[in-house]
Amino acid sequence: MYERNSAIAIHQLLNRFEQGDMTLLEFIAEDIDLRIDHYKDDADTCWQQCKNKADFITLLTRLGQDIFPKGTTIKSLNSQPLGPGWYCTTFCQSFWYGLAQKDVDSQTYIISHESNGQIDYFREHVSTLVYS
Repeated sequence: MYERNSAIAIHQLLNRFEQGDMTLLEFIAEDIDLRIDHYKDDADTCWQQCKNKADFITLLTRLGQDIFPKGTTIKSLNSQPLGPGWYCTTFCQSFWYGLAQKDVDSQTYIISHESNGQIDYFREHVSTLVYS
């Protein structure tokens, strides 16, 4: 099990996202295959996917504006190795959800793959959104 401050790329990416630190792009491969899915939520998420780093930057900008306009706070972050470069990450966060105009807590599961310190595959499954 990898704890929050581990050096694996997925943890570095999420920790820097929380800090609003754009050096997180160092951990994104040029051919990133990313998608964010939401369980039982009617939100339009078709824009929450990309196939390259340029589109990731566009997605990240929109996430910052629409979903996380006040940032986020990581409550817990743990990853289980699945095999060479593969991780299953459990990620809990609190944030002000811009689209809903409410404070929320969410739990997310991420399957990711990293190669040479960069994430080239990322599937996030938002399983819960609890409104405060």
